[in-house]
This record gives sequence, structure tokens and C-alpha cells, in this order.
Amino acid sequence: MQLAHIAQGSTTVVLKQQSKILIVEDEVLFARAVMRRLQKAGYECEHVESLLAAAAALKQFSPDLVLLDMRLPDGNGLDLLADLVAKNAAVIVMTAHGEVSDAVNAIKLGAVDYLKKPIDLEELLLSVQKAEAAAVQSNSLDYSRQRNAHAAEGVELLGDSVAIQSVKSQIQRIAQLVSSDTVPPTVLIGGETGTGKDVAARLLHLSCANKDKPFVHIDCASLPAELIESELFGHEKGAFTGAQGARPGLIEAAEDGTLFLDEIGELPLTLQAKLLNVLERRIVRRLGSTKERAVPARFIAATNRDLHEMSAAGRFRQDLYYRLNVMSIHMPPLRDREDDAFLLSKHFAAQTAKRYGLASPVFLADAVERIRQYQWPGNVRELRHQVSRAMLLSHQGRIAAVDLALPMLPNGAQSVDLVTNNTLADYQAYTQISSATQNQVTLYEAEKNILLKALAEAEYNVSKAARKLGITRMTMRYRMDKHQIPHK
Repeated sequence: MQLAHIAQGSTTVVLKQQSKILIVEDEVLFARAVMRRLQKAGYECEHVESLLAAAAALKQFSPDLVLLDMRLPDGNGLDLLADLVAKNAAVIVMTAHGEVSDAVNAIKLGAVDYLKKPIDLEELLLSVQKAEAAAVQSNSLDYSRQRNAHAAEGVELLGDSVAIQSVKSQIQRIAQLVSSDTVPPTVLIGGETGTGKDVAARLLHLSCANKDKPFVHIDCASLPAELIESELFGHEKGAFTGAQGARPGLIEAAEDGTLFLDEIGELPLTLQAKLLNVLERRIVRRLGSTKERAVPARFIAATNRDLHEMSAAGRFRQDLYYRLNVMSIHMPPLRDREDDAFLLSKHFAAQTAKRYGLASPVFLADAVERIRQYQWPGNVRELRHQVSRAMLLSHQGRIAAVDLALPMLPNGAQSVDLVTNNTLADYQAYTQISSATQNQVTLYEAEKNILLKALAEAEYNVSKAARKLGITRMTMRYRMDKHQIPHK
């Protein structure tokens, strides 16, 4: 079965393409009836009547699923089963009365189901759909593990500041506790948006003995309110309108790995009690089910909210807050991390240069000073985006302060808004206003000033103005659009 994977929020959606089914059956009339029913349901089918023909079809047709009769003119279907399983094809065996022992052996050898003749076509279709759903789930979990392994490459909490070294030490101490405890303690990670709470959570996962197990990241703020319960806890067929089949929730999907509940402060109060029950009893029950399943996963939660304050105000369950806050880590804002901003800037610029095949980055003195002085209200996330953008727009990797496009430091200045027709007179009027305001001109206006001057001196030849500024024509046009300077 061919699968297409699309990242969507914190989950992965697996899209099924047309499945191919090989029917190995010597009763031609029955085989044709099966083909018609399956083709009507959207499957691509081939029919062969012997083991020899089936072996050839495996190479040419490459089926996702095989309907295999046990009694064939040239042998027993069991003779082909091992080869089918080795090729990752799902197999449903079809047996006549008195051949149940063969069916049992087939299941032991890797068949997913068996049907006794005479076979109802609707029952057969249902069995095919169940086998298909199981294959999708298996492939989805395999893909998630591969994706998580890839995402884990290069995960690092960068920084030399005392604040970030303290966080690293906390992670190491918690990792030691986890290795000696059969039930890992829950960890609550706090901090402003963009400080790297998700990186800390993944590092905690990678530091434990089960680092090769799933790491399931759930963004509680992005899950639709009407679906969040089903997404977390799973459901059985018929549990609600539209529940066509049983589905495990993300808590189950974490298996004995890590479940990361990001933005836990956004979880509705109605579900907080259910989550508390999972944490206390280490069991989960799907919607519409009476069966309880063990939960071996470790739990890490993160929030940019003050959960203590929220619990005092009745907006977050106090008992859940205490249960989550067994171990806690606070991610410091970038403004409190001494010189880490410039260290991170060099790292992100180098990453961007490598990804797009650009020249090695060089930060000019004004850019270094700007990075160090700016308060970075969006923290590491803002820095990464701004530096990556500056690297893409820079000339030969040389990053100046103007490339960072950061607002000026607060000094009570008011921005100057000038509508211009981009003539030399406009530039002169603009520079007069700039001179009058002296230090009150923002970086945005200073950049527009430079562009207008270059265009005026180049008689509005964009290519010539770009060469004067040492940037590409594309960069020049981008910056003109940014400042709403028309292209003549």
C-alpha cells in the first residue's frame, strides 16, 4: 500500500492511495465476483489461478494485499505465504470446509485474517478494509519513528550563559532520576513563548533510556475543541457520529516513550480531570470503550502561562497543576542570557547558508551591536527568523544591522511617515525631515532613506542603484516593495 505523509500541527496525517489486491483463486466465477466487488469499492485488482502465476504477478503487479486460496492446482497456498509476508504484502487466506488447520498455520506464518468458504462478499470487503487500516496504522507508526529519529538529529540547547547552563544541569539531574524510577516523574517546563521549551522537552526524552521510543508532541492550543478528547484518548467504532472505526489516541501512540503536552494551560477544564486520572492511575480508556489500557509513557508539559495563578482563579485544576509540577524547569528569556543572542545568531546564519548554498555569514560590527542591544521579545524563535531572513537577503553573506530589520530601541521616538513619488525632491524632503528629527528616525526610515538616495543618484535605474548599495537587483526590488516604493 502506498502512503503519503503530511505534517499537520503536531500530528501526521497518512493519506491512502489506491491499494492493489492480488486474488489467487482457481474458482474463476467466484474470483470474478470478488474482483467486481473490490473494483467497485475502488481497489485495483489482478486475478491468477495458480501458485506459479502468483509468483510472477508478485514481481509485475506488486500487490499491497493478497487474497490467497489454500487449495490450488499446483500446490498449497501455504507454500507461497512466506514469500508474500517477506514482501510486506498483507495476506487474507480463503479456506474451504475442513481446512481450518491450514488457516491456523497461515495466521502463525503471518496472514492477517482468514475466511471460510462460502464467503459473503460484504464480509470479505470488511476484512480487506480492516487489513488495510491495520497496514496504514503500522506504516504511520514506522514513519513517525523515522521522523522523530530525524528530528532528534542535532537537537541541542545552545548557549554559554549561566542561565542556560543551569537549565542543562537540571535536565541532566532529571535524566538521572528517570533512569532509576519505573514510573518517570512528570516535568513542567515554563517560560515565555519562543524560549525553547520544546527543545528542552526533546532533550529530556533523548536523555532517558527509552530515547528510541516515540516522542509525541501535542499542541493543546491548536487541537480543535470538538476533537481534542478523541485525539488524546482515542475512540471505538460508533462512539460518536463519524467514528467509522476504532482509533487509538495520542496518549496510546506514545507507547513507552514520551508524551509532550505543549501549551497545557489551553487544555479545557472538562478534559483536565480525565488527564489527571491518566496521570494518577496510569491507564487510559477510549471513548465508547469499557476497556482500560496501561499507559507506560512519561509525561512532559509546557506552558507560557502562570498555572499557579490560573489554578487560584479557577481556570486550571489545582490538583492537576500539583500533579504536573513534580519536577519543573524554567526556560529563561533571551534578554537574560548575556551574550547568547550573538552565539545563536551565528549558528542560525550558518544553518541557513548551508541549507541554501550561500556564502559563509559575516556579521558586521553594527549588526553585532544591534543583536546584543535588542531585547528580543519573541526570544529565540524571533531571533532565528530574523537572522535567517537577513542571511537570505544579505550580499555575499555580509549581514549589516539594516538587514536584520529590527525596530529601534525604545526612546520615545515617533515614526515619520512620508508618502513619496521617488524623485530627487522627495529624497531631499525626506532627508530634511530626518535631520529635523535627529535621533528620532527609526531603522525602518533610515533604510528607506538609503534606498531613495541610491535610486535618486542612479536616476531611478534599479540595477544601478542595487550595484551602488552592493546588493542584488532582486534584493533591491524586495526592499522597495517593503517600503512601498513603486517600480518605474
